[in-house]
Amino acid sequence: MWKARLSELEFDEKELLGVVDAFDSQWITAGPRTEAFEKAFAERTGATDAVAVTNGTAALFLGLKALDIGPGDEVLCPSLTFVATAAAVVQCGGTPVFVDICSLENPTMDPEDAERKITPRTKAILPVHYAGIPANLDQLAVLACTRGLALIEDAAHAPGASFAGRSCGTWGSAGCFSFFGNKNMTTAEGGMITTCDPEVAKRLRLLRSHGMTVTSWDRDKGRPAHYDVLEIGYNFRFDDIRAAIGLVQLAKLEAMNQRRAELVQRYNDRFSESGLDLILPFASIPEAKRPSYHIYPVVFPTMEERNKIGDLLQKDGIQTSLHYSPVHWFTAFRKVVPGLCLPVTESFASRELTLPLYPSLSEAQVDTIVSTVVHCYENSGSLK
Repeated sequence: MWKARLSELEFDEKELLGVVDAFDSQWITAGPRTEAFEKAFAERTGATDAVAVTNGTAALFLGLKALDIGPGDEVLCPSLTFVATAAAVVQCGGTPVFVDICSLENPTMDPEDAERKITPRTKAILPVHYAGIPANLDQLAVLACTRGLALIEDAAHAPGASFAGRSCGTWGSAGCFSFFGNKNMTTAEGGMITTCDPEVAKRLRLLRSHGMTVTSWDRDKGRPAHYDVLEIGYNFRFDDIRAAIGLVQLAKLEAMNQRRAELVQRYNDRFSESGLDLILPFASIPEAKRPSYHIYPVVFPTMEERNKIGDLLQKDGIQTSLHYSPVHWFTAFRKVVPGLCLPVTESFASRELTLPLYPSLSEAQVDTIVSTVVHCYENSGSLK
Protein backbone atom coordinates (compact mmCIF):
# COMPACT_ATOMS: atom_id res chain seq x y z
CA MET A 1 0.00 0.00 0.00
CA TRP A 2 1.43 3.34 -1.06
CA LYS A 3 1.57 6.22 1.43
CA ALA A 4 1.82 8.50 -1.60
CA ARG A 5 1.45 7.43 -5.22
CA LEU A 6 3.28 9.27 -7.97
CA SER A 7 0.00 10.54 -9.43
CA GLU A 8 -3.73 10.11 -8.84
CA LEU A 9 -6.86 10.52 -10.92
CA GLU A 10 -8.85 13.63 -10.01
CA PHE A 11 -12.30 12.30 -10.95
CA ASP A 12 -15.65 12.70 -9.22
CA GLU A 13 -19.30 12.22 -10.11
CA LYS A 14 -19.14 14.95 -12.78
CA GLU A 15 -16.96 12.84 -15.07
CA LEU A 16 -19.23 9.84 -14.49
CA LEU A 17 -22.35 11.85 -15.31
CA GLY A 18 -20.70 13.14 -18.47
CA VAL A 19 -19.98 9.61 -19.63
CA VAL A 20 -23.52 8.46 -18.79
CA ASP A 21 -24.95 11.38 -20.78
CA ALA A 22 -22.78 10.40 -23.74
CA PHE A 23 -24.10 6.83 -23.59
CA ASP A 24 -27.67 8.06 -23.26
CA SER A 25 -27.28 10.28 -26.32
CA GLN A 26 -26.78 7.21 -28.54
CA TRP A 27 -23.77 8.92 -30.19
CA ILE A 28 -20.45 7.79 -28.75
CA THR A 29 -17.98 8.18 -31.64
CA ALA A 30 -16.59 11.55 -32.72
CA GLY A 31 -19.58 13.86 -32.63
CA PRO A 32 -21.10 16.82 -30.76
CA ARG A 33 -19.14 16.36 -27.54
CA THR A 34 -15.88 16.07 -29.45
CA GLU A 35 -16.71 19.30 -31.27
CA ALA A 36 -17.57 21.00 -27.97
CA PHE A 37 -14.34 19.78 -26.36
CA GLU A 38 -12.25 21.03 -29.29
CA LYS A 39 -13.95 24.44 -29.17
CA ALA A 40 -13.50 24.75 -25.40
CA PHE A 41 -9.84 23.73 -25.57
CA ALA A 42 -9.15 26.21 -28.37
CA GLU A 43 -10.78 28.96 -26.34
CA ARG A 44 -8.80 27.99 -23.24
CA THR A 45 -5.47 28.20 -25.08
CA GLY A 46 -6.29 31.11 -27.37
CA ALA A 47 -5.77 28.99 -30.49
CA THR A 48 -8.10 29.42 -33.43
CA ASP A 49 -8.49 25.65 -33.81
CA ALA A 50 -8.05 22.50 -31.75
CA VAL A 51 -8.20 18.99 -33.22
CA ALA A 52 -8.79 16.05 -30.87
CA VAL A 53 -7.00 12.77 -31.62
CA THR A 54 -6.55 9.34 -30.08
CA ASN A 55 -3.47 10.14 -27.97
CA GLY A 56 -0.53 12.48 -27.52
CA THR A 57 1.72 10.43 -29.81
CA ALA A 58 -0.84 10.72 -32.60
CA ALA A 59 -0.94 14.46 -31.95
CA LEU A 60 2.83 14.71 -32.47
CA PHE A 61 2.76 12.51 -35.56
CA LEU A 62 -0.13 14.37 -37.22
CA GLY A 63 1.34 17.75 -36.26
CA LEU A 64 4.55 16.83 -38.05
CA LYS A 65 2.71 15.25 -41.00
CA ALA A 66 0.50 18.28 -41.49
CA LEU A 67 3.66 20.38 -41.87
CA ASP A 68 5.08 17.94 -44.44
CA ILE A 69 7.92 16.56 -42.32
CA GLY A 70 9.19 13.53 -44.21
CA PRO A 71 12.20 11.58 -45.47
CA GLY A 72 15.40 13.60 -45.49
CA ASP A 73 14.11 16.19 -43.04
CA GLU A 74 15.75 16.87 -39.69
CA VAL A 75 13.80 17.97 -36.63
CA LEU A 76 15.54 19.46 -33.60
CA CYS A 77 14.17 18.04 -30.34
CA PRO A 78 15.43 17.37 -26.81
CA SER A 79 16.55 13.93 -25.71
CA LEU A 80 15.18 14.61 -22.22
CA THR A 81 11.63 13.62 -23.08
CA PHE A 82 9.33 10.66 -23.42
CA VAL A 83 10.35 8.57 -26.43
CA ALA A 84 7.19 9.51 -28.38
CA THR A 85 8.63 12.96 -29.18
CA ALA A 86 11.49 11.53 -31.22
CA ALA A 87 9.60 8.44 -32.39
CA ALA A 88 6.98 10.63 -34.08
CA VAL A 89 9.73 12.25 -36.14
CA VAL A 90 11.06 8.84 -37.20
CA GLN A 91 7.56 7.58 -37.99
CA CYS A 92 7.18 10.51 -40.40
CA GLY A 93 10.42 9.46 -42.10
CA GLY A 94 12.42 12.31 -40.59
CA THR A 95 15.54 12.29 -38.44
CA PRO A 96 15.52 13.60 -34.85
CA VAL A 97 18.51 15.78 -34.03
CA PHE A 98 18.92 15.84 -30.28
CA VAL A 99 19.55 19.15 -28.53
CA ASP A 100 20.91 19.58 -25.01
CA ILE A 101 18.94 21.26 -22.20
CA CYS A 102 19.76 24.73 -20.86
CA SER A 103 20.86 23.72 -17.35
CA LEU A 104 20.05 21.50 -14.39
CA GLU A 105 17.78 24.31 -13.15
CA ASN A 106 16.11 24.78 -16.56
CA PRO A 107 15.73 21.33 -18.16
CA THR A 108 14.24 22.59 -21.43
CA MET A 109 15.75 22.89 -24.92
CA ASP A 110 18.85 25.10 -25.13
CA PRO A 111 18.26 27.63 -27.96
CA GLU A 112 22.01 28.12 -28.45
CA ASP A 113 22.65 24.41 -28.90
CA ALA A 114 19.64 24.24 -31.20
CA GLU A 115 21.09 26.95 -33.41
CA ARG A 116 24.45 25.17 -33.57
CA LYS A 117 22.73 22.02 -34.85
CA ILE A 118 20.76 23.58 -37.70
CA THR A 119 21.77 22.22 -41.10
CA PRO A 120 20.37 22.66 -44.63
CA ARG A 121 18.16 19.62 -43.88
CA THR A 122 16.61 21.07 -40.72
CA LYS A 123 12.91 21.68 -41.20
CA ALA A 124 11.44 22.12 -37.71
CA ILE A 125 12.14 22.77 -34.04
CA LEU A 126 10.22 20.60 -31.56
CA PRO A 127 10.73 21.84 -27.98
CA VAL A 128 9.24 20.04 -24.97
CA HIS A 129 7.77 21.89 -21.99
CA TYR A 130 9.38 19.50 -19.54
CA ALA A 131 7.48 19.07 -16.24
CA GLY A 132 5.16 21.85 -17.38
CA ILE A 133 8.01 24.39 -17.41
CA PRO A 134 7.69 26.42 -20.62
CA ALA A 135 10.73 26.24 -22.88
CA ASN A 136 12.43 29.51 -23.83
CA LEU A 137 9.81 30.16 -26.48
CA ASP A 138 10.84 33.74 -27.18
CA GLN A 139 14.29 32.66 -28.33
CA LEU A 140 13.09 29.50 -30.07
CA ALA A 141 10.34 31.35 -31.95
CA VAL A 142 12.81 33.95 -33.20
CA LEU A 143 15.26 31.23 -34.20
CA ALA A 144 12.56 29.35 -36.11
CA CYS A 145 11.36 32.49 -37.85
CA THR A 146 14.78 33.78 -38.87
CA ARG A 147 15.91 30.39 -40.17
CA GLY A 148 12.66 29.55 -41.95
CA LEU A 149 11.79 26.59 -39.73
CA ALA A 150 8.46 25.33 -38.37
CA LEU A 151 7.99 25.49 -34.60
CA ILE A 152 5.96 22.60 -33.17
CA GLU A 153 5.46 22.43 -29.39
CA ASP A 154 5.35 19.19 -27.45
CA ALA A 155 3.00 20.50 -24.78
CA ALA A 156 2.09 17.11 -23.30
CA HIS A 157 3.05 18.38 -19.83
CA ALA A 158 1.75 21.89 -20.32
CA PRO A 159 -2.04 22.37 -20.47
CA GLY A 160 -2.62 25.71 -18.76
CA ALA A 161 1.04 26.76 -18.94
CA SER A 162 2.05 30.02 -20.61
CA PHE A 163 5.06 32.10 -21.58
CA ALA A 164 4.88 35.90 -21.49
CA GLY A 165 1.11 35.66 -21.11
CA ARG A 166 0.67 33.49 -24.21
CA SER A 167 -0.44 29.88 -23.84
CA CYS A 168 1.94 27.05 -24.54
CA GLY A 169 0.80 25.33 -27.70
CA THR A 170 0.14 28.60 -29.58
CA TRP A 171 3.66 29.87 -30.25
CA GLY A 172 4.28 27.86 -33.41
CA SER A 173 2.48 26.13 -36.24
CA ALA A 174 1.09 23.44 -33.91
CA GLY A 175 0.94 22.52 -30.24
CA CYS A 176 0.60 18.86 -29.23
CA PHE A 177 -1.07 17.87 -25.96
CA SER A 178 -1.59 14.53 -24.19
CA PHE A 179 -4.49 13.45 -21.98
CA PHE A 180 -2.88 10.24 -20.71
CA GLY A 181 -3.94 9.09 -17.24
CA ASN A 182 -1.13 10.84 -15.34
CA LYS A 183 -1.46 14.22 -17.05
CA ASN A 184 -2.79 17.47 -15.51
CA MET A 185 -6.09 16.72 -17.21
CA THR A 186 -6.96 13.30 -18.57
CA THR A 187 -9.42 11.46 -20.76
CA ALA A 188 -7.69 8.10 -20.03
CA GLU A 189 -6.09 8.24 -23.47
CA GLY A 190 -6.33 11.14 -25.86
CA GLY A 191 -4.55 14.08 -27.41
CA MET A 192 -5.14 17.51 -28.90
CA ILE A 193 -3.42 19.60 -31.54
CA THR A 194 -3.80 23.37 -31.37
CA THR A 195 -3.04 25.74 -34.22
CA CYS A 196 -3.71 29.29 -35.35
CA ASP A 197 -3.30 28.38 -39.02
CA PRO A 198 -6.62 27.44 -40.68
CA GLU A 199 -4.87 25.50 -43.45
CA VAL A 200 -2.99 23.39 -40.90
CA ALA A 201 -6.26 22.77 -39.03
CA LYS A 202 -7.99 21.73 -42.24
CA ARG A 203 -5.25 19.24 -43.08
CA LEU A 204 -5.16 17.87 -39.54
CA ARG A 205 -8.88 17.11 -39.67
CA LEU A 206 -8.45 15.47 -43.06
CA LEU A 207 -5.51 13.29 -41.99
CA ARG A 208 -7.22 12.34 -38.72
CA SER A 209 -9.99 10.45 -40.51
CA HIS A 210 -8.63 8.62 -43.57
CA GLY A 211 -8.34 11.76 -45.71
CA MET A 212 -12.14 11.76 -46.10
CA THR A 213 -14.05 14.92 -46.93
CA VAL A 214 -17.15 13.86 -44.95
CA THR A 215 -17.33 12.17 -41.54
CA SER A 216 -20.06 10.02 -39.98
CA TRP A 217 -21.08 12.96 -37.78
CA ASP A 218 -21.31 15.21 -40.86
CA ARG A 219 -23.68 12.71 -42.45
CA ASP A 220 -25.76 12.46 -39.29
CA LYS A 221 -26.15 16.24 -39.36
CA GLY A 222 -27.62 15.95 -42.85
CA ARG A 223 -24.67 16.38 -45.20
CA PRO A 224 -24.67 14.25 -48.39
CA ALA A 225 -23.37 10.72 -47.93
CA HIS A 226 -20.97 10.94 -50.88
CA TYR A 227 -17.38 11.74 -49.98
CA ASP A 228 -13.96 11.90 -51.55
CA VAL A 229 -10.58 10.83 -50.19
CA LEU A 230 -8.14 13.65 -50.85
CA GLU A 231 -5.01 11.93 -49.49
CA ILE A 232 -4.09 8.76 -47.64
CA GLY A 233 -4.90 9.46 -44.01
CA TYR A 234 -5.21 7.63 -40.70
CA ASN A 235 -7.78 6.64 -38.12
CA PHE A 236 -6.84 8.86 -35.20
CA ARG A 237 -10.40 9.91 -34.36
CA PHE A 238 -11.39 10.88 -30.84
CA ASP A 239 -14.76 9.83 -29.35
CA ASP A 240 -17.58 11.47 -27.44
CA ILE A 241 -17.11 9.32 -24.33
CA ARG A 242 -13.63 10.68 -23.75
CA ALA A 243 -14.73 14.14 -24.88
CA ALA A 244 -17.34 14.12 -22.11
CA ILE A 245 -14.59 13.42 -19.57
CA GLY A 246 -12.35 16.04 -21.20
CA LEU A 247 -14.97 18.78 -20.92
CA VAL A 248 -15.26 18.20 -17.16
CA GLN A 249 -11.49 17.95 -16.69
CA LEU A 250 -10.90 21.13 -18.70
CA ALA A 251 -13.33 23.01 -16.48
CA LYS A 252 -11.28 21.87 -13.46
CA LEU A 253 -7.87 22.54 -15.00
CA GLU A 254 -7.18 26.02 -13.64
CA ALA A 255 -8.06 25.03 -10.06
CA MET A 256 -6.07 21.79 -10.33
CA ASN A 257 -3.01 23.61 -11.67
CA GLN A 258 -3.29 26.19 -8.90
CA ARG A 259 -3.32 23.40 -6.34
CA ARG A 260 -0.25 21.87 -7.97
CA ALA A 261 1.49 25.24 -7.71
CA GLU A 262 0.72 25.42 -3.99
CA LEU A 263 2.11 21.94 -3.40
CA VAL A 264 5.25 22.73 -5.39
CA GLN A 265 5.80 25.81 -3.23
CA ARG A 266 5.45 23.70 -0.11
CA TYR A 267 7.97 21.18 -1.47
CA ASN A 268 10.36 24.02 -2.29
CA ASP A 269 9.98 25.61 1.14
CA ARG A 270 10.45 22.33 3.01
CA PHE A 271 13.49 21.32 1.00
CA SER A 272 15.01 24.78 1.44
CA GLU A 273 14.54 24.47 5.20
CA SER A 274 16.13 21.01 5.20
CA GLY A 275 19.61 22.10 4.21
CA LEU A 276 19.92 19.29 1.67
CA ASP A 277 22.22 19.83 -1.29
CA LEU A 278 19.56 19.52 -3.98
CA ILE A 279 18.66 21.30 -7.22
CA LEU A 280 14.96 22.14 -7.46
CA PRO A 281 14.04 23.20 -11.02
CA PHE A 282 10.76 24.75 -9.84
CA ALA A 283 12.62 27.02 -7.41
CA SER A 284 14.10 29.16 -10.19
CA ILE A 285 11.29 29.87 -12.67
CA PRO A 286 11.53 33.26 -14.46
CA GLU A 287 8.56 35.58 -14.07
CA ALA A 288 7.62 35.27 -17.76
CA LYS A 289 7.03 31.54 -17.36
CA ARG A 290 3.81 30.27 -15.85
CA PRO A 291 4.25 26.50 -15.42
CA SER A 292 1.54 23.88 -15.24
CA TYR A 293 3.50 21.90 -12.60
CA HIS A 294 3.03 18.49 -14.15
CA ILE A 295 5.69 16.59 -12.17
CA TYR A 296 8.05 17.49 -9.32
CA PRO A 297 11.67 16.70 -10.30
CA VAL A 298 14.54 16.85 -7.81
CA VAL A 299 18.21 16.66 -8.85
CA PHE A 300 20.59 14.98 -6.40
CA PRO A 301 24.36 15.55 -6.18
CA THR A 302 25.17 12.10 -7.57
CA MET A 303 23.48 9.21 -9.32
CA GLU A 304 24.38 6.93 -6.40
CA GLU A 305 22.55 9.17 -3.93
CA ARG A 306 19.56 9.44 -6.26
CA ASN A 307 19.34 5.68 -6.61
CA LYS A 308 19.73 5.03 -2.90
CA ILE A 309 17.14 7.63 -1.87
CA GLY A 310 14.73 6.38 -4.53
CA ASP A 311 15.02 2.80 -3.29
CA LEU A 312 14.50 3.86 0.35
CA LEU A 313 11.45 5.95 -0.54
CA GLN A 314 9.91 3.04 -2.44
CA LYS A 315 10.43 0.74 0.55
CA ASP A 316 8.77 3.34 2.76
CA GLY A 317 5.67 3.46 0.55
CA ILE A 318 6.43 6.60 -1.46
CA GLN A 319 6.24 6.02 -5.19
CA THR A 320 8.85 7.74 -7.35
CA SER A 321 9.92 7.70 -10.99
CA LEU A 322 12.60 8.98 -13.37
CA HIS A 323 11.89 11.61 -16.02
CA TYR A 324 13.53 10.64 -18.24
CA SER A 325 16.10 8.21 -19.53
CA PRO A 326 17.42 10.26 -22.49
CA VAL A 327 16.11 9.01 -25.80
CA HIS A 328 19.60 8.78 -27.31
CA TRP A 329 20.48 6.16 -24.66
CA PHE A 330 17.84 3.74 -25.96
CA THR A 331 18.96 0.85 -28.16
CA ALA A 332 16.58 1.81 -30.98
CA PHE A 333 18.13 5.30 -31.24
CA ARG A 334 21.81 4.54 -30.73
CA LYS A 335 22.17 3.62 -34.39
CA VAL A 336 20.48 6.92 -35.34
CA VAL A 337 22.89 9.02 -33.25
CA PRO A 338 25.96 6.84 -32.53
CA GLY A 339 28.35 8.33 -30.00
CA LEU A 340 26.17 11.35 -29.23
CA CYS A 341 27.01 13.19 -26.01
CA LEU A 342 24.65 15.69 -24.40
CA PRO A 343 26.47 16.54 -21.16
CA VAL A 344 23.80 18.57 -19.39
CA THR A 345 20.98 16.21 -20.36
CA GLU A 346 22.99 13.21 -19.21
CA SER A 347 23.95 14.83 -15.90
CA PHE A 348 20.32 15.75 -15.22
CA ALA A 349 18.94 12.34 -16.19
CA SER A 350 21.45 10.42 -14.07
CA ARG A 351 20.62 12.44 -10.95
CA GLU A 352 16.89 13.28 -11.27
CA LEU A 353 14.15 11.73 -9.14
CA THR A 354 10.44 12.51 -9.56
CA LEU A 355 8.40 12.83 -6.37
CA PRO A 356 4.59 12.56 -6.03
CA LEU A 357 2.55 15.52 -7.26
CA TYR A 358 -1.21 15.73 -7.85
CA PRO A 359 -4.00 18.03 -6.64
CA SER A 360 -5.38 15.71 -3.97
CA LEU A 361 -1.94 15.25 -2.40
CA SER A 362 -2.06 16.83 1.07
CA GLU A 363 0.38 19.23 2.72
CA ALA A 364 0.91 16.57 5.37
CA GLN A 365 1.92 14.07 2.69
CA VAL A 366 4.37 16.57 1.19
CA ASP A 367 5.88 17.11 4.64
CA THR A 368 6.14 13.35 5.13
CA ILE A 369 7.83 12.88 1.77
CA VAL A 370 10.39 15.62 2.48
CA SER A 371 11.04 14.38 6.01
CA THR A 372 11.52 10.86 4.65
CA VAL A 373 14.09 12.15 2.14
CA VAL A 374 15.88 13.98 4.97
CA HIS A 375 15.78 10.87 7.15
CA CYS A 376 17.24 8.79 4.33
CA TYR A 377 20.03 11.34 3.89
CA GLU A 378 20.79 11.38 7.60
CA ASN A 379 21.05 7.61 7.67
CA SER A 380 23.34 7.63 4.64
CA GLY A 381 25.53 10.42 6.00
CA SER A 382 24.81 12.66 3.00
CA LEU A 383 23.25 15.58 4.86
CA LYS A 384 24.99 18.81 3.99
